[in-house]
Amino acid sequence: MLSKFPHLRQDLLASVVVFLVAVPLCVGVAVASGVPAELGLVTGIVGGIVTGLMRGSSLQVSGPAAGLTVIVFEAVSEFGVGTLGVIVLIAGLLQLAMGFFRIGRWFRAISVSVVEGMLCGIGLVIIAGQIYAAAGLKAPETGLGKITGLPRAFADAFGSAEALASLAIGAGTIAVIVLWRRLPERMQAVPGALAAVVLATAVTLGLGLPVATVEVEGLLGVVQPPGAEAFGELAGPAIWGTIIAFALIASAESLFSAAAVDRLHDGPRTEYDKEMVAQGTGNTICGLLGALPMTAVIVRSSANVNAGAKTRASRVLHGVWLLLFAAAFPFVLALIPLPALAGILVHAGWKLIPFRQVAVLWREHRGEAAILVVTAAAIVVVNMFEGVLIGLALAVVKTAWEASHVKLEVVDKGAGPVEAHLTGNATFLRLPKILDTLESLPQDRPVELDLSGLHHLDHACRTALESWAERHSATGTEPVKLTTAA
Repeated sequence: MLSKFPHLRQDLLASVVVFLVAVPLCVGVAVASGVPAELGLVTGIVGGIVTGLMRGSSLQVSGPAAGLTVIVFEAVSEFGVGTLGVIVLIAGLLQLAMGFFRIGRWFRAISVSVVEGMLCGIGLVIIAGQIYAAAGLKAPETGLGKITGLPRAFADAFGSAEALASLAIGAGTIAVIVLWRRLPERMQAVPGALAAVVLATAVTLGLGLPVATVEVEGLLGVVQPPGAEAFGELAGPAIWGTIIAFALIASAESLFSAAAVDRLHDGPRTEYDKEMVAQGTGNTICGLLGALPMTAVIVRSSANVNAGAKTRASRVLHGVWLLLFAAAFPFVLALIPLPALAGILVHAGWKLIPFRQVAVLWREHRGEAAILVVTAAAIVVVNMFEGVLIGLALAVVKTAWEASHVKLEVVDKGAGPVEAHLTGNATFLRLPKILDTLESLPQDRPVELDLSGLHHLDHACRTALESWAERHSATGTEPVKLTTAA
């Protein structure tokens, strides 16, 4: 047996560690997304057993992700839990198509600043929203409203004994997670998030605190394949923006996570298109079950690698343990206090904010830092999908601007024609500066405009230069002499 599976012991131990990390995160993401806690476990099970069996990234672990919490909550609020399955299903099919058409590798071309900005914006909204949940208060619907409403929320919480008790459980959960890393390594064999939930549950029960706990419906009770009415929503254009957002953001997060995981181990490298197919397959099945969308999750993946996993068996086994837990011990979920889950997500949201990257970018590439900040702010102020589009558009404009380096050198010897030499890449982005310089040349003397040094001349620039040449020639001087590359 061991000769056929030489790494079985390492994979088995790693699977237990990942399972213990995954349980509180699956439940917490589901509750924060506005769906039953069991649906988070369903997505974790599919991510482990189905996606885990497929090729792509051998040690990466998939499941419900904090990074999708905001957009899932918005989708559930707008379309309802019943339609969530359709959204996830179609998003999964789009991912499958992108994988089959070998588009997965192109996600590596997405600006890192946009991705970091996306995670930063998500992290800010998660933190703000979960502070309300930790206090047992209803959160505003918009990201900006969540942040600007925090002073009022704290004022309300400090006037209520129940809210203070709930906040204390949430704050204590965060403190345990943070301080857990300072304990001896033997103690850290138990994941900090799991230890925090167990301690919060014990304190809540022991002191009889008036704190809300997870509502349990049972695994079979929450699995509801989408019906005909849910598919009818596809006729409306509004739902398609959400579907595309699900597919693109889940794909980007998964493939960027894969690149990060590859740096943690010396095993086989990620096959990006196959990983896209694996993620698409998992999301298609999650959609058919009416569950949450999945992505590859760096927290679980790094735990898998650090625990000594060697093959795909570890992530598959973690899915099996999740299935056994959801089937045999669902009543345990009903004991978990909601503010403890909120504390876990506040900590997860904090880790999504790339403080170190922002500082480095600000010192070395301020343009990239600006893209990161604008993307994050747009997600908070507008919404997830439009915020990412704004960030991508800004990144494209910045790249085009930097790529259009052009130099205009004017040589005026005092007699004869004025010589103007253009070199580099002349695009519409540099056109105003080029025209300002040309129009400042003497109007009563001939001009020789040399374009032979240009690597690229777009249509807008060519048309504008030809128009300027006609206007200059019409002033009574000799026609402008244009020299182009052979």
